[in-house]
Amino acid sequence: MVDLLSHRHRIRTIQLEDDLTVLTSLQAEADITADDRARAVTRATDLVHKIREDADPGLMEVFLAEYGLSTKEGVALMCLAEALLRVPDADTMDALIEDKIAPSAWGSHLGKSSSSLVNASTWALMLTGKVLQDGEGMAAVLRGAIKRLGEPVIRVAVSRAMKELGAQFVLGETIDKAIARGAKRAAQGYTFSYDMLGEAALTAHDADSFHDAYRDAIARLAPHATSDDIRNNPGISIKLSALHPRYESAQRDRVMEELVPRLRGLVHQAKAANMGLNVDAEEADRLDISLDVIEAVLRDPDLAGWDGFGVVVQAYGKRAGPTLDWLHDLAVSLDRRSMVRVVKGAYWDTEIKHAQVLGLQGFPVFSRKAATDMSYLCCARKLLGMTDRIYPQFATHNAHSVAAILEMADDPTAFEFQRLHGMGEALHDVVLAGNATRCRISAPVGAHRDLLAYLVRRLLENGANSSFVNQIVDKTVPAEVVAADPFPAAMAPDANAVVALPAEIYGAERQNSKGWNVQDPRDQEAIAEARAPWATHHWTAAPMLALP
Repeated sequence: MVDLLSHRHRIRTIQLEDDLTVLTSLQAEADITADDRARAVTRATDLVHKIREDADPGLMEVFLAEYGLSTKEGVALMCLAEALLRVPDADTMDALIEDKIAPSAWGSHLGKSSSSLVNASTWALMLTGKVLQDGEGMAAVLRGAIKRLGEPVIRVAVSRAMKELGAQFVLGETIDKAIARGAKRAAQGYTFSYDMLGEAALTAHDADSFHDAYRDAIARLAPHATSDDIRNNPGISIKLSALHPRYESAQRDRVMEELVPRLRGLVHQAKAANMGLNVDAEEADRLDISLDVIEAVLRDPDLAGWDGFGVVVQAYGKRAGPTLDWLHDLAVSLDRRSMVRVVKGAYWDTEIKHAQVLGLQGFPVFSRKAATDMSYLCCARKLLGMTDRIYPQFATHNAHSVAAILEMADDPTAFEFQRLHGMGEALHDVVLAGNATRCRISAPVGAHRDLLAYLVRRLLENGANSSFVNQIVDKTVPAEVVAADPFPAAMAPDANAVVALPAEIYGAERQNSKGWNVQDPRDQEAIAEARAPWATHHWTAAPMLALP
């Protein structure tokens, strides 16, 4: 019996629940046994050995092996790249480069990397640091002159270096260039999902530009969708926040009136081309209204018979499980088949800080990486049981996640793996060669001006020394550690003690003030209920000086 309303109620109530409570429920439902997990670890360990012995690591893995968040220089680069996104003028950029580049020991990294590009970058950073270092006496005066003359050059060099690094992770500036550049991988058996770079629309003009870009991209991809099986054709990812400048629950009526027809038009265009279209996942506050938009579009009877509508679900969100249940039952109620791409999540630091600032009861995302990995596997088990209506797409660069899914799956052709262009290449090459499952590359497309924001997200996601992308090339980390089972760490008794809960961010001194999340439908209802008794009350106000 399909009950969409109960799923939506559960999605709303589970949002801020305790991590261990949510994980316990996921584990009970998934029923992943200790034997299942042991087989996954064995298979993942073999994968790690094979990658290290036979495959060449990608540039991201090599770069992070040298400049991960475990090094002072890596932190400086991450801070610099992230901060450059918001620098308004050349003088501030010069000061920022001096602050982050000069004090670091770049020479200690010289020649250490297996990549000539990384080594060349190290030379540039080392020389830049020497130019910018302070000194005393006449030497300091000379260095000051060099510094004044050199900073514009350094500014351009650093910006250019960031663009060059970012270009390694963007398939092309245009769809046509991306298709041409991806031809070699396509010949190896990979398919592609194209993602137009850019942040959320801030104006109606921005939204119109994004809509035109999406429409043009689908038109250019259509001639390449030549298979009768939509799973073998290229696809595209759509950001709802890029299609409407006020994509928020407070503007729900306007969003449903303006955004739904716009998305429906793109969906019909994708259907005509027999290619997939995925609605991308965004911040936690937008999930509820996203589901409203998705349901409104999917209920279009003209979409019957098309299996290409896709939704991205983030496993680091506590609502991932019931969201999958809702998507499956929606497909059942409409007699449709759809695609679901499950990812681990890309806005963790923002979600944690936002909840702390608002003083919420808890976090909408898990507070530990191991909990996200465990949630991902539980969601994978759930999706593998929904293949009657859903085509699962597992986006991951983690050998343990891949191995666990291969162990859980009865039919390797009923799903596909996905990776980002420029990352996870060695892992997916091994999987594609040794298994019947499909592999798809998520391929960002965009101009150089949009590269930096994308690059920063990738660096911050994978820069920690505990990340798989970082560890895979570090042979000092045993393969068994890289392929470790995340369940024990996720379910540890102190699992909630890593990040301070919103109410506890000031420690024992005082409790944080409780806030309201005006994007949460439950908080909206509570506020409306509190205001109800005063709905007919007439207030009179006047300056105090005017009182008799």
